[in-house]
Amino acid sequence: MILVRACMLGALCFLLLAVPIANASDLQKKIETMAAAYDGHVALYAKNLTTGETVALDAEQPVQTASVIKLALMLQAFEQIRDGKLKLPQPLTLTKANQVAGSGILTQLDPGLTLTLKDTITLMITLSDNSATNMLIDVVGLRPTNEMVARMGLKNTYFYKKVFVPTTEPMPADQKEFGLGKTTAEEMAKLLESIYRCDLGDRELCTQMITIMRKQQYRAMIPRYLVAPDSSDPLSPIADKIGMLDAVRNDVALVYTARGPVILSIFTYDNSDKSWTPENRAEILIGHLAQTIIAAWSQEGLAAKIPDPLGLSAAKP
Repeated sequence: MILVRACMLGALCFLLLAVPIANASDLQKKIETMAAAYDGHVALYAKNLTTGETVALDAEQPVQTASVIKLALMLQAFEQIRDGKLKLPQPLTLTKANQVAGSGILTQLDPGLTLTLKDTITLMITLSDNSATNMLIDVVGLRPTNEMVARMGLKNTYFYKKVFVPTTEPMPADQKEFGLGKTTAEEMAKLLESIYRCDLGDRELCTQMITIMRKQQYRAMIPRYLVAPDSSDPLSPIADKIGMLDAVRNDVALVYTARGPVILSIFTYDNSDKSWTPENRAEILIGHLAQTIIAAWSQEGLAAKIPDPLGLSAAKP
């Protein structure tokens, strides 16, 4: 079982090993208990895409996205690729103006470097590269991104500005509260489910988005107790995007289990532990929440093979 595997990896073994979760009500109560014992706030939405079962905590509460909002920018980029406005191989040039601090590698490299659009998207997702994000905002645009989000009916999701770059444009009144972006746990889960269903209508492009997410390099939250740290598989069974600030830790993922795919959308904020180490308590909590939900919905753990990462209802070529 997946929980036994987690114990072998040295994780804390929750009472879940001794007291199996029998039904949805038990799972909901377990999640609520874990969140109540945490020194911070948790917003969570999880959906079993096979059974339709869900669990939620403050899932409609607007929260800071940190870098999770970059998922919306990726989706809009691929929408423009589908429409012929952009091409994955097209070159983008790194400028000094777009080089900013924080996550990623491009801030360490020389301006003038040329990357493809696909490489830039990959850096934004897998390393959460802030400079790559700013490069993409230049070519994709925040207005089209927010218009797309509005069309999807996500009323509390918004991407405000470039990363660590002052803006001269008027900002919505709540930008100071949310920073880079805002969303809810449920809305970000819906955005990810849209990618899984391939609402974009091009299976190849949808598969590429999920493949990029499966290459995520930061594995200390949702994957923490689900995937062996020495796994040599180049593609993880977990496709996710993380976001972090001092008092914020977020992870949103499509998890391929032995019993079918599951979406986990977990946001923590006002966290007392503001440390930047792998043992940050919010990151550990997110790992345990993911472990608990997956154990309840798939006792066999994660899928050994993923022949098709898209849903059965995804658009055909």
